[in-house]
Amino acid sequence: MDAAPETRRALGELVGELGSLQEGLDRLPGAPLDEASRIDGCRWLLTLFQVAVDIHLRADPRAPRFRTLLGPERKWGGDSPDAEFLHTPLDPACRYLVTGRRADAAYLSLTVYGGPGEGRFSTRIIGSAGHRELAEEFTIMLSAGPPPDSFEGAWLRLEPDAECAITRSYVGAPGRDEHASWRIRALDPPPPREAGDDQSAAALRAARTWLREQASLLFHLSDDNRVDPPFPVPRETLGWAAGDAAYAAGSYCLAEDEALVIRGPRVECEFWNMTLWNPFMHSFGGERAGLNSARLVTGPDGSWEIVVAHRDPGHPNWVSTAGRPRGRMWFRWFLPEGTPPAPAVTVVRAAG
Repeated sequence: MDAAPETRRALGELVGELGSLQEGLDRLPGAPLDEASRIDGCRWLLTLFQVAVDIHLRADPRAPRFRTLLGPERKWGGDSPDAEFLHTPLDPACRYLVTGRRADAAYLSLTVYGGPGEGRFSTRIIGSAGHRELAEEFTIMLSAGPPPDSFEGAWLRLEPDAECAITRSYVGAPGRDEHASWRIRALDPPPPREAGDDQSAAALRAARTWLREQASLLFHLSDDNRVDPPFPVPRETLGWAAGDAAYAAGSYCLAEDEALVIRGPRVECEFWNMTLWNPFMHSFGGERAGLNSARLVTGPDGSWEIVVAHRDPGHPNWVSTAGRPRGRMWFRWFLPEGTPPAPAVTVVRAAG
């Protein structure tokens, strides 16, 4: 008797997908990759594989738990040195109670995403409990129907396509400040059951789909220095974008003796940051791979200047390329009063 034939077949498909993606590194725009990018790519694929297994095979909406999705030890999908994202799957037929503490978070939120499921991109934001409405110690109920009148806390409605919740926590001083803490429990979970062959195979195929779709989100490394016009707070989402942030993308390409000076005016928002990425949308090592508004040294009028350089130029707002001649830049402004203006860029001779 061939026990669990579909599970075995689906596992082979998942492992095969990982192999195909590894071979595909040689077909990326800008290939062949240099040594640093090749190592980055291999680490990135293994991280994606690990996350796919965590969220589609290990996670259970009947016994929810917030697992690390992205952070200093999980670089992928647009990480930054000051961020920690947690993930849990949801069953819209269940009720959940989330409790937590802000700690030192400069920005935090919990967002419920809806979508087609089966590992495909989430297509919309169902609801979010945001930074300005969560107290130092907070409670959030997630449910299809409203909570009882006696409930004190935030409530997010679970619509029929609700599939997961993601928390965000950003701190001003990575490595020193404490991220927000989050806990979740199901209030009336259905009885536990062992997954059969069909269910296990479906979870493995969802992991394969997720792995393939996430691996398609790559940035080509261009040969120019620019920051594109920011785009406003989204009304819809592809993937797991925040529902209360404006974003801007950019790129740098610097010779050994060059630096990029980026300037912008004060932006009225709760918190903002910028991060340097490789083509796989993960940050370089160390807290100097990015900068945020809590650490930024500004002028008297709130205007700012950031210097991207290979070596320390003696500027308080230095962001390090970690020796990478080319890379991507990403800006996030949380809860902005309007769409921020595009920062200006100038290439200069590096100090020293």
